[in-house]
Amino acid sequence: MSIALVILAAGKGTRMNSDLPKVLHPIAQAPMLAHAMRAGAALEPERTLIVAGHGAEAVTQTVADIDETAEVVLQEEQLGTAHAVDQARAALEGFDGDIVVMFGDTPFLSADTLERMAEARKGADLVILGFEAADPGRYGRLVMQGDSLEKIVEFKDATEAERAITFCNSGLMAAKASTLFDLIAKIGNANASEEYYLTDAVALAREEALKVTAVACDEAETLGINSRADLAAADAVFQQRARAELLDLGVTLMAPETVYLAFDTYIGRDTVIEPNVVFGPGVTVESGAQIRAFSHLEGCHISRGALVGPYARLRPGAELAEGVKIGNFVEVKNAELAEGVKVNHLSYIGDASVGAGANIGAGTITCNYDGVMKHKTEIGAGAFIGSDTMLVAPVKVGNEAMTATGAVITKNIEDGALAIARTPQENKPGRARKLFDMLRAKKAKRDKGEG
Repeated sequence: MSIALVILAAGKGTRMNSDLPKVLHPIAQAPMLAHAMRAGAALEPERTLIVAGHGAEAVTQTVADIDETAEVVLQEEQLGTAHAVDQARAALEGFDGDIVVMFGDTPFLSADTLERMAEARKGADLVILGFEAADPGRYGRLVMQGDSLEKIVEFKDATEAERAITFCNSGLMAAKASTLFDLIAKIGNANASEEYYLTDAVALAREEALKVTAVACDEAETLGINSRADLAAADAVFQQRARAELLDLGVTLMAPETVYLAFDTYIGRDTVIEPNVVFGPGVTVESGAQIRAFSHLEGCHISRGALVGPYARLRPGAELAEGVKIGNFVEVKNAELAEGVKVNHLSYIGDASVGAGANIGAGTITCNYDGVMKHKTEIGAGAFIGSDTMLVAPVKVGNEAMTATGAVITKNIEDGALAIARTPQENKPGRARKLFDMLRAKKAKRDKGEG
């Protein structure tokens, strides 16, 4: 059976106190909507529709960045969850599969849970996702009779016996598209909020003698985000899970609670991560690498056996081959470093390629920007770049070439050549003493208020 995901993402999120649509607030440096879409992708849906409302333009752009095949439909007025799902009716006209309704602000659903919902649909007309709540509070209660869901009772309408039920409604559901839209068409808004509630579909389904059941998941999967505090708590949950997963996969985290991971961080086994390392989006670390303390990485690829840090920064486009060593206070951006390259101290390598075995001395800078355009520096295999060298791009340093310390390189250097590009040193006997005497006299005059 083919599946269409309908992800509700139209809410403003007033309690977030933000101009940003709620579903675009980040968890692990990715919009929470991206987390929901990734969870839904486990079902291999034929169609993915996002129902947008507040900040629809921004939501649409984000959806395109996440999955260019996903579709956005608009809910111009927010009139309830059933009304939101109904906005997908026209887009899904003729679709003969199942619809799974999800929420863009519920980021932690597991693939297993969604697959169990899809499996349950084979034996039921309507499937609801529930959870056993540690503190049921004011959640809607799922009243079960065996494997049949008899009704959803809101807390305010529940009897004492019903309030004692701990099996609660998450809001997610699955049904055949035609069945769901037929039920939605019959949902009214005769309530205090004058909204169309998707949960009313259960009672309508029962009236029509349709089979309704519920699937249970862990309560943590249903965590919804409604405030900045919820957002912080969700990020903490993600970090805890992601760290535990890495440890299980054979990655060493020397101080797990200090390592911050992104939504898509990949780290191979036998890699060692020291304390206080931050992973931004788009980082891949192969097996057996070491990331030392207080390093910040984003948009980069680190190969087997590489060493990075401490206090290193790798920016987007940094490609480190096997055995590369990046030391303290080194920044690399949009640069390819071949096998065995060493950049150990206080250097900036940007918009560059560095050949195998090259050694970059302390204080080296690839001067890649002329104020308007970026230019590339090419450093050959086995080259030695002396400390405090300025490589003014575009420029090429040949294989096994060398630059003298303090050089400013503006011309290409051929293979095997030594480049010296600095002003000749000239010593002036006694000049230092005379200069100091002059400066001290000037300072004394100023301190007396005479200057």
